Amino acid sequence: MGRSIFLPLIAVLAFLGLSSAYIVDERQTALKLWFGEVVDEVADPGLYFKIPFLHEIVKYDDRILPLDTQPLEVTMRDNRRFEVDAFARWRITNAKQFRKAVGGGGIRSASGRLETILNSELREVLGDVKSDALLSSDRVGLMNSIRDASRIKALALGVDIIDVRIKRADLPNQNLKETFARMRAEREREAADEIARGNEAAQRVRAGADRLVVETTSEAQKNADIIRGEADAKRNAIFAEAFGRDPEFFAFYRSLGAYEKALTGDNSTMVISPDSEFFDYLKSDTVK
Repeated sequence: MGRSIFLPLIAVLAFLGLSSAYIVDERQTALKLWFGEVVDEVADPGLYFKIPFLHEIVKYDDRILPLDTQPLEVTMRDNRRFEVDAFARWRITNAKQFRKAVGGGGIRSASGRLETILNSELREVLGDVKSDALLSSDRVGLMNSIRDASRIKALALGVDIIDVRIKRADLPNQNLKETFARMRAEREREAADEIARGNEAAQRVRAGADRLVVETTSEAQKNADIIRGEADAKRNAIFAEAFGRDPEFFAFYRSLGAYEKALTGDNSTMVISPDSEFFDYLKSDTVK
């Protein structure tokens, strides 16, 4: 009889002993609750005790946790819409504040509220820049701005947002054709502007080359005229000197030149009086 009572008593005592002990892992922070109110926070790993059925132990992960958001459609400052897929990494830094903010919802409730904060900042930051910034190296700065703004709001939850990254930024399917057409029109306009600037530059170069040709030709013509004038003057001087030395020979030379010019061709015909001075040197055998 005594033995049958002793065994259940041992079982009850063992159950109470196990129910009064709990272990905190090095990756966890534990809160001890008394009828829902936080009475203690345990951050160091080890074995701890509580009053069974009266104390409630809630454990939270101290590690960095991932947060994957649902794709979000964002309208940029240039009215282009993108479907943005982002993720964040966060951790609980104040377990008491976290419990107060999310209650019994825990990690799941906190993830939902953090996603709301992150989506709000995505719209706020990306809506203030043009789409080119999202597709360039400026993207890193945008992600840091989103992280910093989200971190401030997340402090009320007792968490710290470690990092924010944009995994994907694509055009919505229904806007692809319209966006591509607009981008094509912009590129064609830019190409037309470049062609116009190129033609203008070519015209300037062509005009400069034409002006250089005219200037060079004029200079060469001037030099040629000067050289020709000097040559003519020298020739005339030679003729004058020759004429002065022997006027009769000079007259004979001039007559030969006149004959050569007048009697050209196979059928040259001239009607001149025989007494004309033109034939003086043809009628005599010797030069006068």
